[in-house]
Amino acid sequence: MAIIFVTLAAGGFGAWWWWQGDKRPAESKGATGGKGGRGGTLVVKAASAIVQPMPVLIEAVGTVEPEHSVQVRAQVSGVLQAVMFKEGDKVKAGQQLFQIDPRTFQASYQQVQAQLARDLAQLENAKVQQERLEPLLKREFITRQEFDVAVTSTKSLEATVAADRAMVEQARIQLEFARIYSPIAGRTGTLAIKPGNLVPTAGGGVPLVTINSTDPILVSFSIPERQLEDVRRYQNEKDMRIEILPDRNAPAAAEGKLVFIDNTVTAQTGTVLLKTSVINKNELLWPGQFVNVRIVLRIEPDAIVVPEAAVQPGQDGSFVYLIDPDSKVVVRPVRISRQLGSEIVIASGIKAGDRVITEIPQALQPGATVRLAGSESTGEKGKGKKGKSPKKNEGKSESKKAEG
Repeated sequence: MAIIFVTLAAGGFGAWWWWQGDKRPAESKGATGGKGGRGGTLVVKAASAIVQPMPVLIEAVGTVEPEHSVQVRAQVSGVLQAVMFKEGDKVKAGQQLFQIDPRTFQASYQQVQAQLARDLAQLENAKVQQERLEPLLKREFITRQEFDVAVTSTKSLEATVAADRAMVEQARIQLEFARIYSPIAGRTGTLAIKPGNLVPTAGGGVPLVTINSTDPILVSFSIPERQLEDVRRYQNEKDMRIEILPDRNAPAAAEGKLVFIDNTVTAQTGTVLLKTSVINKNELLWPGQFVNVRIVLRIEPDAIVVPEAAVQPGQDGSFVYLIDPDSKVVVRPVRISRQLGSEIVIASGIKAGDRVITEIPQALQPGATVRLAGSESTGEKGKGKKGKSPKKNEGKSESKKAEG
């Protein structure tokens, strides 16, 4: 019975000792900062909030569209003889693009010219006849009716000649339509009809080619109606500009000015359509392309800026981990004004010079003591150097003793 009692007592003491031993390392770890407890020192990376000029802007997604787009169609029907460009070529205004077989139109033109020449000759003869009969009428050698017939014949031939001249002009236009010219400067698209095929007139079939102007070029985009007031307020200011970014993280490919604000708000989306015209000499922008649009309304000269990594999301809004003068961590709620790339403009919550933590350790808690990465004390480094020098001196003294 005594043996059993001693055994139970020893087991209870062992359990108590084990529990105390498991508790002590945890406390000691917290004290040394091995896991970032309240009493430990964590190594963190931080950045200071700075003051710098930052733009006030509106961002949107836009679509590139040509300032002018023309579907080239034939105005006369005939066999396509030649194409004077290659698909995708840049063409100038007035440059010939197509040649339709002109022989039929040439023949019609010559026919109406001959008809005009015939009627002109008859008109000349009728005028001479009228002039010959006029003195005879005065002497009453002919009747008034005979003279009136001559006058009517002259007037009828004058009308016939006028109609002939109109037919000649029409035939000349038809002949010119056999040569198709570019109405605008731009870049050609896909060729719909190859040489040797019959070209339909303007009313039928697809266009021969579509030409889009690429410089300058338009970018259309929509903004919420609540932002329209800001755009209209600053649209005449010299600082306002519109930047076009094919890639959101890349520099702006082009800048332009606002050229159009739609006269109504789209009821379905609550947005307003805007357009900007930009110079596109290098053709970095292409019709139909989706791009990012950034409207820079003005420049805020004294904006508080911190890195994006410093701002954390929370249930009650955004916040940052601030390092106070005693190297303690403080949680500070902030209100974000806007973000530009990897920088965030703070509307309120911190001031210039405040240090915010940019890399958040898992064990970081409010009130914890922190140390900035790379801020090792110079005294510790000096001790390390002094520790090495005695070994070198010892080596030298031992070698001297060996020589002696």
